[in-house]
Amino acid sequence: MIILLMLVPLSLMLLAVAIGAFVWAVRKGQFDDMDTPALDILSDDAPPAATGEEPRHG
Repeated sequence: MIILLMLVPLSLMLLAVAIGAFVWAVRKGQFDDMDTPALDILSDDAPPAATGEEPRHG
């Protein structure tokens, strides 16, 4: 039973740290744009600039 006197305050402190980290992340803008980074990986690179000449092979 004595261990509860240590574990309850410890768990409350960990909860406070987790809530503090979440509030910090929200204020720093970590959750502002959740869609664009996930879609960036799907976009192709820009096509090469057209020079009007056909590429030479060989």
